[in-house]
Amino acid sequence: MGKKKKIGLLTSGGDCQGLNAALRGVAKGLDNAFDEVEFYGFTDGYRGLIECEYKTYEANDFSGILTMGGTILGTSRQPYKQMRVIDENSVDKVAAMKRTYQKLGLDCLVILGGNGTHKTANLLSGEGLHIVTLPKTIDNDIYGTDLTFGFYSAVDIATHVIECIHTTAFSHSRVFIVELMGHKAGWLTLYAGIGGGADVILLPEIPYDIDRVAEAITRRNNNRNKFAILAVAEGALSVEESKMRKKEFKAARAAMAYPSVSYRLAAELEEKTGKEIRVTVPGHFQRGGSPNAYDRIFCSLLGAAAADLIAREQYGYMVGYVDNKFVPVPLSEVAGRLKLVPPDCQVVTEARRLGISFGD
Repeated sequence: MGKKKKIGLLTSGGDCQGLNAALRGVAKGLDNAFDEVEFYGFTDGYRGLIECEYKTYEANDFSGILTMGGTILGTSRQPYKQMRVIDENSVDKVAAMKRTYQKLGLDCLVILGGNGTHKTANLLSGEGLHIVTLPKTIDNDIYGTDLTFGFYSAVDIATHVIECIHTTAFSHSRVFIVELMGHKAGWLTLYAGIGGGADVILLPEIPYDIDRVAEAITRRNNNRNKFAILAVAEGALSVEESKMRKKEFKAARAAMAYPSVSYRLAAELEEKTGKEIRVTVPGHFQRGGSPNAYDRIFCSLLGAAAADLIAREQYGYMVGYVDNKFVPVPLSEVAGRLKLVPPDCQVVTEARRLGISFGD
């Protein structure tokens, strides 16, 4: 209790389900912790902080947004690599963000975002700003937390896509490839693939052998299953590609004659199996719509845990979820690290027991 608290809020990076629910959780938690709280919501993420573009809110302004998708604050991608670069307008972004924070007299800045967002959050924390973050991404790949919000809502949507594909695949005896989001981490494809009944799951963490994938399709055909479903992460790569250096891999992908790896897979598998193959890319559907019940609960509790850190003046932390508990994780441990799918983790092991092929 005591003097008025001034709290900055921003959502950065890609949107996802649960951002509004998390903002609401923070606001309600702080409203119950202090006599008076004034919120400054920055427009379109770090851009608003840099340009001092914001709206003021009271706790009541966050009512009615628990079930809303997207973010009422707006969001944008501001690459971390550019944060220390003086732009063409001679703007020092870091200095500008600090200036905005100090001008408004903020007690804390609450940041909701993914990996790139956390790098910048850690940078600002190192510059002396009071920072608390919440882990947001449908990829579930933020280090230091077992779960990120938005993940299970996206799993629901991706699973539904695969489920719907089954009927047309069965009717036409076709092989369908469903390409799901996940450039570097395959958590979304792994869970949706299992939940949707995919026969093959291809992840960035487990390079595939095209012949093994073809064998899995042929094996189903020989077992009188005339169709097959492949759940493929957009960042899936072949065994040959996994041996390339980073620059060589980027050059090879840039020169690829297909819009994505899934279309290349379709062409290669048609030739090897003689099956008719179709590709479905749900894309941003996976980010959209209302958060599911789990994410509404999870985001509300994450927000409350963030409010508790602020009330205890415990800054420089992300609210993580580890072993079913909300815990403060130092931003210095989170920034610049990814949580990838371990190829030998239990989820993959048990999926193999179900007969799911990972193309290796």
